[in-house]
Amino acid sequence: MPLTMAETGWPLIPRELLPAPVPVASRTRRPLSHATPGGRQLPIFGAETTDSSPLDLAGLLVGPGRLDKMGGTARVSIGVHDAWRVHVLAAELLTRGLVVHWRPFDEPETEVRELQVTATPEEPDLEATEGEDDPPEMIAESAEAATDASAVEDEDDGPRFEVRTAYSSRLDALARGWPAAADGLFLSGPRLRLWVAAAGTAGPGGFTLDLNDEVEPEMIVAALRRAGLDGSLSDRGRHYRITRRRPLLRLAELVGERPASAPAEVWPGGAGA
Repeated sequence: MPLTMAETGWPLIPRELLPAPVPVASRTRRPLSHATPGGRQLPIFGAETTDSSPLDLAGLLVGPGRLDKMGGTARVSIGVHDAWRVHVLAAELLTRGLVVHWRPFDEPETEVRELQVTATPEEPDLEATEGEDDPPEMIAESAEAATDASAVEDEDDGPRFEVRTAYSSRLDALARGWPAAADGLFLSGPRLRLWVAAAGTAGPGGFTLDLNDEVEPEMIVAALRRAGLDGSLSDRGRHYRITRRRPLLRLAELVGERPASAPAEVWPGGAGA
């Protein structure tokens, strides 16, 4: 198999033959020394104080995400219920240098759409650019259809959209360690942020996280409790419910500020939780 430029062993190429570098979207992090407006110090392992990494996608895999491997590359896919989750996940995954695709589940798998951001990761410009030249990789195509579809009531309780990365060598380290890494997993703020964005649900008096039914629930529960997120496992082991005030505050601190695309009532620390 021929090597690609992303793989170890690719020979040096004259600079003049290389394409122009493509900037990777990034989310502004607050310095560790900054406190919140209320004077509270940001958590050291929170989403706003920890560098993002492709390894953060472990947060999707303890949730209902799926990992596929191919050679020295891998991809992660996950089904989500709401259009806003498509927007948030796309922005988050792009900050990790990944190409992202999405599709409604009622469309054939061949009709996937590439998601990229043009403005900031928190407020992506997802308007169509018909008639313009094709933008460079990771500069955006529209997700308007996902937003429009959110206005249609879904009778099925299952996921309505699929979000997935392209196969990438950036995910090889995650693929080589999974699922063994679930035992002893450290749930940092960035990993929890992805999990909450994909499969977290706020409700009266608590917050619920959907779990991956292919991972031993005891491993996931142990990781959550190590992060200070005490809660209870559902009878079937498919959901984890956090109801106590201190763990709820801890979750809100770790996942960071609400993305612009997410409704206030659904994000940890919002009116719904």
